[in-house]
Amino acid sequence: MTTGGSDHRREPHATYRVQLHADFGFAQAAGILDHLRELGVSHLYLSPIGRAAEGSTHGYDWLPPPAVAPVLGGIYGLRELRADAAERGIGVIIDIVPNHTGVADALANPWFADLLANGARSPYAKYFDVDFSADNGADGAIALPVVAADGDLSPLEVDDDGHLCYYDHRFPIAAGTLGGTPQEVHSRQHYRLVPWNSGLIGYRRFFTVNELAGLCQEDPTVYSATHAWLRELIDEDLIDGVRVDHPDGLWDPQGYLRQLRADVGDHRLIYVEKILAPDEPLEPTLPVEGTTGYDQMRVIDALFVAPSGVIELAEVHERVTGVPGDSHWIESTERERKLATLENSFPTEHRRLVRALTHSDPDVDPSLMAEASAELIADLGVYRADYPTLRTRLVDTAAEIARRRPALAESLDLIVRRTASPGAATSRLAQTCGAVTAKSVEDSLFYRTARLVSAQEVGGDPANPAMSLAAFHSHNATRAAEWPLAMTASSTHDTKRGEDVRARIALLAQVPERWSLAVDRIWRATSIPDSLSCYFLLQNIFGVWPLDGRVSDALRSRLHDYAQKAMREAGLRTTWTEVDEQFETAIRDWIDDVTTGPIADILTGLVSRVSDSWKQEALARKAIAILGPGFPDIYQGTEWWDDSLVDPDNRRPVDFTQPSDHRKTAVVRAGLRLRADHAAAFGSEGTYRSLTAAGPAADHAIAFSRGDGRVARVVLITARFTHSLRADSARATAITLPTGRWRNALSGEIHTDAVDLATARARGPVAMLELLDT
Repeated sequence: MTTGGSDHRREPHATYRVQLHADFGFAQAAGILDHLRELGVSHLYLSPIGRAAEGSTHGYDWLPPPAVAPVLGGIYGLRELRADAAERGIGVIIDIVPNHTGVADALANPWFADLLANGARSPYAKYFDVDFSADNGADGAIALPVVAADGDLSPLEVDDDGHLCYYDHRFPIAAGTLGGTPQEVHSRQHYRLVPWNSGLIGYRRFFTVNELAGLCQEDPTVYSATHAWLRELIDEDLIDGVRVDHPDGLWDPQGYLRQLRADVGDHRLIYVEKILAPDEPLEPTLPVEGTTGYDQMRVIDALFVAPSGVIELAEVHERVTGVPGDSHWIESTERERKLATLENSFPTEHRRLVRALTHSDPDVDPSLMAEASAELIADLGVYRADYPTLRTRLVDTAAEIARRRPALAESLDLIVRRTASPGAATSRLAQTCGAVTAKSVEDSLFYRTARLVSAQEVGGDPANPAMSLAAFHSHNATRAAEWPLAMTASSTHDTKRGEDVRARIALLAQVPERWSLAVDRIWRATSIPDSLSCYFLLQNIFGVWPLDGRVSDALRSRLHDYAQKAMREAGLRTTWTEVDEQFETAIRDWIDDVTTGPIADILTGLVSRVSDSWKQEALARKAIAILGPGFPDIYQGTEWWDDSLVDPDNRRPVDFTQPSDHRKTAVVRAGLRLRADHAAAFGSEGTYRSLTAAGPAADHAIAFSRGDGRVARVVLITARFTHSLRADSARATAITLPTGRWRNALSGEIHTDAVDLATARARGPVAMLELLDT
């Protein structure tokens, strides 16, 4: 079996994502290849492999010049991994990070250090998106927000190596500028150390992470410098494709992806980490196989949320927290969070955007332009709207705001005109909008509400968390036709909680009354530091609760760590920069109370009551991800039950010695074998068709076929809302099968013509049927 190196593109059956770091490098990845082959994985999918900052656990803070990380095994280790994988018929996809580079230690990044030392005259000045304008708030110097809020520079020192030091921060000193006090030396530099909360920063960042500086990939020199190593990997046939991290952060993602496609060729794979709004299509002109699959994860998750329960959960949320948690509140609060985030976290980016929009035209009121652009960013509802298919969205949104706010009509009209073609105004609006959307929604709002936290996920839609069967099948048919080779994510290194945790939390919509009673009992029995915070945390605690009810010290410690991150991200009672130790201690104490003694029995009882339905629906979700349109991306360890929460919890070491006959592993293995045996049914020309279910449990039945041409080859039958699925209703509900004899790949049973839902699922919650003959 070939894995690249020719003009033939090998279509994936499944990727398997591993997180590389110093303790799990190429050699350790090679050690699990036999396990991946047994599962049926076609491609090993590696987190960033470039040389990164010392001690990095993720690799997204890579350092120039780009090269394969020695700590992972270096280029020789990668070659060995590639050869070992190829022997087993497994390809290799790597994660690349074009948007930014690590600058936490300025001296460790030679490009950034040269920029700081030489300013605009540095050959690397064009590598970074730096604001050298005289009105940048730092008199044209590069603002570095590392100083205490009072702006006191007295701690500055010059060390024996000739570096300017502020506590543990070290910075280069320009030639010929030594002499006098450290403060005087500082005043001669091309940078200015400013208070961390000044709202000033001299360069574009990854979101609000000052330690990750944005790169100007639109410049051919920068692109070449950052991709020469990738071309070498391709020339040596060491990879079969790439996953592009956060292309929406780039000046021109469309131009970037066209250049990348030219470099990797048509026979290698390109996937983009693109977060799509629920009503946003992926730009069809992009030269990629598809997204990394958060959009499909949202669809699968929504299918299993009972809409009637969502209404009741909104009532519980308001009663317990005093805050509405319904769709209207979520949508209005999202807009408010975007406006606040733009003002508080991205003032520098906003000023640069306004400057690009006004062109310093004295006839344009910059304050009105600032307000108009802020309103537009708050209302667009997508990361960036400069893709061709989204142009009408931008125009229509601007028109709607103008009707609502006539005083902004002239400024909005100017925005529309100046973003009609590529340029600074277009790119800065798009980049700022994406950063604001990510930080205000996923990293803020999604920690500030708790109607149903399983829907508060990357790419999720908590305002509308449920989906009908008809909408599900319609979406899948479109995806199969338009993006047949896109990824389907279930868990990733960025998800707020793992797939099995979300599956259990979603069950609360099927048992809202029992959940309400459990919450009331816990509220009466414990001291609540903050109702909203505790209600949010309680759902996550429920999601990871052990089936035997025994909460270990290790799990309790993980919950403490999760709570700290969640509460600081929410920013309601404590933050990363203004920590309320008393509140955080109270939250930890509350978690201890909930996870011990008689209070813990309340959660154990509820988990026990829904455990069977949880297992059924967790397996059903996995089966749909495997056999649905696109192909599954299996995150490390999720072939077994997984109770991961947000990073770094989801990067814990995986125990690969877990049993291979696990129920979830068996579903993965059977599904991937069917994909391999019937590759055409799942490939570029494969078809997707919903199957008719008739009877009292029709709304529970999920059934579809995958085929090549007009012949169905594989059928999936499973169920949702299983907690209320009655056996007699399942027996009275028939699914019409495509023509032929069908064998259940998991049980061996044979079916023809039609099968009732109970019989199809008699040997397990998932029936994977394979055509024997017509």
